[in-house]
Amino acid sequence: MPYLLKTEPSEYSFADLQRDQTTVWDGVTNPVALKNLRGMKKGDELVIYHTGDEKRTVGTTSVVSVDAADPKSPRVTIKAGKPLAPVSLAEIKANKLFSDSPLLRQGRLSVVPLTQAQHRFLTSR
Repeated sequence: MPYLLKTEPSEYSFADLQRDQTTVWDGVTNPVALKNLRGMKKGDELVIYHTGDEKRTVGTTSVVSVDAADPKSPRVTIKAGKPLAPVSLAEIKANKLFSDSPLLRQGRLSVVPLTQAQHRFLTSR
């Protein structure tokens, strides 16, 4: 299942992930986002989204491993993928594929499940 991961670029950007090649995605506290992290599987495809002033997709990544032994603090290791042609929040809001998406309904949710169609839209430019 594909997911979208939100990050503040001043905290940890896609460029940081490209430099590091892999990182542990943790520090999530929202119960719904935690549930989404625990649901990830090795090989799941992910889209990185920059919040703050950017509000756009910036790159791809994938899940290397999931350690959900501590359900309150799952540790998901991800590896860098490729940069994306950015898709802005305005473009996402205008696309009917996202009309019922938690990305728009729960704006502060940092780990968002995507449908295959949503993932294709975000990654196929």
